Amino acid sequence: MVAIGVLALQGDFAEHVAVFEHLGANTREVRSPSDLEQLSGLIIPGGESTTISALLERWELTAPIISLARGGMPVWGTCAGLILMARSIGSDTTPRLGLLDADVLRNGYGRQRDSFEAEVAIPAIGAPTFRAIFIRAPIIQRVGPETKVLASLEDGTPVAVQQGNLLGSSFHPELTADTRFHAYMLRIVAAHRKARHVAPV
Repeated sequence: MVAIGVLALQGDFAEHVAVFEHLGANTREVRSPSDLEQLSGLIIPGGESTTISALLERWELTAPIISLARGGMPVWGTCAGLILMARSIGSDTTPRLGLLDADVLRNGYGRQRDSFEAEVAIPAIGAPTFRAIFIRAPIIQRVGPETKVLASLEDGTPVAVQQGNLLGSSFHPELTADTRFHAYMLRIVAAHRKARHVAPV
């Protein structure tokens, strides 16, 4: 059975679990390297990126997550998760996974009081627009040549990106009743599983 892992060290992991279970997906809360075994995908949720980074190191999860992602397992980071997945976060020295060819700026839109919502078009999940919630969100400042922008604000700032099996969003889809972005992640997982099981010609 397909199992979607949700990193459960800190942050809003429970909300992601609830959405995937609503969609009928089998989920597993990930707190140790053994929890990563036999996963088909992994979510790195929003929260405090510095805290999550420290806990990843403490529980020896950084290296195995990097290995699985580089091996093709789909990984999706939201808000703090995006920060940890990004190749660069400016002058911030927080240890990170560095998987996604993108540069981000922590709290790029401001602090908690500067949180906002915006309607964004995401062609990959279809119409209508998605009501995106930004809470102490990172700004995506640059994307690499192999990183596709899935959604942008009206001023052109990217807010969701994809690089092959890697997804990143600066907003929080798990805090809405709209499950389409999570369903998109499940389609990526299904495609990856299908590709792994195709016999070589």
